Amino acid sequence: MATRHTRIVDRVLTRLKFKQLRLLVAIGKHRSIQNAARELNISQPAATKMIKDLELDFEVRLFDRTNRGVVPTAFGDALIRHGKLIFAQVSNAAQELDDLIEGSSGRVVIGTLLAASPTLLPQAIERVLAERPNVAVKVVEGTNEALMPALRSGEIDMVVGRLPTHRHRSEITQEKLFDERIVAVCGPGHPLAGRRAVTFEDLKPFGWILPPVETSLRRQLDKFFIDEDQYFPAVMFESISYLTNRAMLQARDLIGLFPVHVAEQDIAAGSLARIDWDVPFGTGPVGVSFRMHGRLSPAGEAMLDALRAAGRDLSCRPRGDDHKSAVVSTGK
Repeated sequence: MATRHTRIVDRVLTRLKFKQLRLLVAIGKHRSIQNAARELNISQPAATKMIKDLELDFEVRLFDRTNRGVVPTAFGDALIRHGKLIFAQVSNAAQELDDLIEGSSGRVVIGTLLAASPTLLPQAIERVLAERPNVAVKVVEGTNEALMPALRSGEIDMVVGRLPTHRHRSEITQEKLFDERIVAVCGPGHPLAGRRAVTFEDLKPFGWILPPVETSLRRQLDKFFIDEDQYFPAVMFESISYLTNRAMLQARDLIGLFPVHVAEQDIAAGSLARIDWDVPFGTGPVGVSFRMHGRLSPAGEAMLDALRAAGRDLSCRPRGDDHKSAVVSTGK
């Protein structure tokens, strides 16, 4: 006797249409059958029937009607998520065929967080292109709040950077590549540049560039401020843009927090100075995240291998704890 799962799979494989999934995703976006029907250029009665057919095929209720429109049930949310993934895979397949026609050898889309942008990811991309010069690589920068949903929906293949420790872990495989430390930095003309044995009391008079509120580092920093007698910076500037942050540090007497591999090139060049203060929080794993039940393309597998190799190289490098080399002296 067929199980419920087998019965539904057999039925859906013979009856499910892409247009039904498009309608499902559109209703999830608009929270309105009428607006979704308009987007797909079908009548509202036809749309309603398509949803009823889906509910019969999957044997669940997909939407609840409210005064403000229709709201997906837990079953509806799950099916919408899988529908988005199916469409993303179709789009990826079409893009990969286009790349092959144009002479590219596969395609990989990578989401990157700040910790991976300046060193880890460029090294990995260079490794891949050295072996597969025709691979098409697309890099999307952002925070976990934006990148992880795109990873789950199939819009991107992997996310590289500091691994989330609590949120954004469902249906995601995380692979640690190395541990990263956080350092405090400032502009070369800052009063604390080149000063030895800086304490938090020395930092208090200055403004701070803060990571976004949705990041783990920001939550750790906020807790540290609270523990330090409810400290509140005189000036706070929130930004995830490294180029903007570097320019602001060079222009004003601000303090910024960066992963050591992110800031090391500018510290070595004298564009920034490392403050001689041991940041008491923020150390964490940098790695790569990808869909648990998905399968990477050959180009994606090559990128994953390159990230692992680059991560091994970075983990073997000196950590930059020697303040004699890491702190830029200004003669002050």
